[in-house]
Amino acid sequence: MTCPLCGQRKARRGCPALGKQICAVCCGTKRLVQIACPSDCAYLATAREHPPAAAVRQQQHDLSSVMRAMRDLNERQSRLLVLVLSFLARYQPPELQTLIDEDVSEAAAALAATFETAARGVIYEHRPASLSAERLANTLKPVLAEAGRDLGTSFDRDAAVVLRRVEAAAREAGEPGADQRREFIELVGRVIRKQETQDAETAPVEEPARIIVP
Repeated sequence: MTCPLCGQRKARRGCPALGKQICAVCCGTKRLVQIACPSDCAYLATAREHPPAAAVRQQQHDLSSVMRAMRDLNERQSRLLVLVLSFLARYQPPELQTLIDEDVSEAAAALAATFETAARGVIYEHRPASLSAERLANTLKPVLAEAGRDLGTSFDRDAAVVLRRVEAAAREAGEPGADQRREFIELVGRVIRKQETQDAETAPVEEPARIIVP
């Protein structure tokens, strides 16, 4: 039987999340990224106990990237950054459209410019150039509006700072090349899903997603 995810290799592992057999490579590379693995998955438990060197390097790289984005942010800005990253990890673009890092950078830049002008007392909505970026910005906008309700210009300034960080991180990650067009988006997915999995295992009390930085 051929793996239904890659359509190339033999399916030898039973995936409890998908209810079907998949190959070992897809199990290892798509785990907690494209596959919502249950906490009792034997392959997931084994990987956590004995992570390969490549996985350890990837986790270290991801953590370093998040720490750079959070550098010098105050508590409210840090929480707002986590809110934006959590939104990006769950965002589903319209069917047949793929979101890339450039879209994230454009959307974040347009929203940041809108908040910057609002902080100066000017109401003007900046819009991204691409349709995908505009759809992302329009979906994220009400999430930010709810977070900043009744907070005034201080929130506008904080939101602008955070969105500029997201813009820069997505732009730096999305260097030319097909393999890197979604590097930032996939990094965000790995970090948020890993943290949510750890929270689910250690803290049954419902809490907003957070990133723990040592």
